[in-house]
Amino acid sequence: MIRVLVVDDEALLRTGFQHILDASDDIEVVAAVSGGEAVRTARATAPDVVLLDIRMPDVDGLTVLAGLLRLPQPPVVAMLTTFDMDEYVVTALRSGAAGFLLKDTDPEELPFLVRALADGGCVLSSKVTRTVVDRYLQAGCPEQTARRLDRLTDRERAVLVLIAEGLSNTDIAGRMHLSTGTVKDHVSAVLGKLEVNSRVQAALLAERAGLLTPPQDLEPG
Repeated sequence: MIRVLVVDDEALLRTGFQHILDASDDIEVVAAVSGGEAVRTARATAPDVVLLDIRMPDVDGLTVLAGLLRLPQPPVVAMLTTFDMDEYVVTALRSGAAGFLLKDTDPEELPFLVRALADGGCVLSSKVTRTVVDRYLQAGCPEQTARRLDRLTDRERAVLVLIAEGLSNTDIAGRMHLSTGTVKDHVSAVLGKLEVNSRVQAALLAERAGLLTPPQDLEPG
């Protein structure tokens, strides 16, 4: 059972997300609260995934994100926004958010996105991914990115490509014919060598470096 905490200042949106997700047999919304209650509620309920509004009147979503990630067992956090491009999104990604969703995401897609987050995937709304990639990386140094990528083994580079394609640990394991535990080890190595603290940051680096190619099955090695 995937435990989800919904954090938003709008009661109607909280209720809507809760009804959509609770309809799935493998997802339980443990609470739906406003921003001021988020960290305290997360500490009490231990959610696996938090869907967090990026802008709330009672507390800054980025402040809540930082508090959630400081918990002893931090949840996976995806930001919610109503904007096609929100300046806060870039800061949130740099701070360790696992991705972001537009609040008008198709209700049928929401459970699948939550499952992907719980399984280690990164989620970026397709409507704004390109803008985020450009703005997230525009101040970066291509030469520095290239040096970091050179640290990766061929196997780790293959894992990075699949991370950038949005695959979860389970999906990567199936694609590469590896155990999930081995994939987790490879992901940890990739994040360390790239000097990033989340899969979504690694995915954005791969996007900028032009590593995305049509997927292909890989033999174990």
